Amino acid sequence: MWPNFFVVGAANSGTTSLYSILRQHPQVFLPALKEPHYFAQTHPAYEQRYMRSHINDQSAYLKLFRQATGYKAVGEASPSYLWEANAAHRIRQAVPDAKIIILLRDPIERAYSHYLMDAREGLQRLSLYEALRQDWNRQDKGWSVSHLYIELGLYAEQVRRYLRVFSPEQVRIVLFDDLMKSAENGKAVIADIFEFLGLDLAPLGRIDASRAENSFAVARWPWATRLAGTNWARRAGQLLVPPSLGANHTVKRVIFQRYFLKPAPKPPMDPRVKDWLRTVYDPDLRALEDLLGRPLPELRRSW
Repeated sequence: MWPNFFVVGAANSGTTSLYSILRQHPQVFLPALKEPHYFAQTHPAYEQRYMRSHINDQSAYLKLFRQATGYKAVGEASPSYLWEANAAHRIRQAVPDAKIIILLRDPIERAYSHYLMDAREGLQRLSLYEALRQDWNRQDKGWSVSHLYIELGLYAEQVRRYLRVFSPEQVRIVLFDDLMKSAENGKAVIADIFEFLGLDLAPLGRIDASRAENSFAVARWPWATRLAGTNWARRAGQLLVPPSLGANHTVKRVIFQRYFLKPAPKPPMDPRVKDWLRTVYDPDLRALEDLLGRPLPELRRSW
């Protein structure tokens, strides 16, 4: 059985929150491994070989959905699919009638959130400005090769690829701000997503949308960050928790976030970074607005 819907990204734009919301619906099946990245066919750099779980083998991928018989909506959530140039075509070839959910967030906020996540998980030790500059100027780039802090927020061409490959009726674009305010707006965005997937709206009242997944936190102890950023610790997590039980996603959510992190106020962004990123993202957002035929002030919230 193949999935019939995909949450394709963008990364750090609410994909984990939406994944958690959708899993609460009795007609939805999502595997415990949140991000298989199968249609991106990722090939991590040597130093990142265990940093993210990924599946490139078709039989191993389809095993994730062995228990999905009888569910109306069967899906998965891999944020690499929005960025990777060939993922949309691969999905279309395997599942022509697939429904696609794209989450978009203010790209400056997205880049900052991405950096902070990497820093707390021991994957980044440079300052924000230095990390973004170094990553932007790298020659070799790719998912699990470089961080793609800036590139993942250049949405226009990424969205255009899906609108070229799939009909407009198969693609739903959801704004991060709207999803995060779902508790305030009567879960209108969640209801729209349920309708898009052909789901019964009756369970909507039982859906808990209050939990903010991947909210900002800091390590309780410095050694926790160093431990989380090692290949051997990530590999141990993959060996102890197989993909059928969620692999590193489960280790991160059940153990690392619960016992090794603590809530903290988010540090302010370096003004140099914000000024620089405005010049990078403004032309791209204008192109995205032209593509979608509507203004998107929500994607300039931090500006």
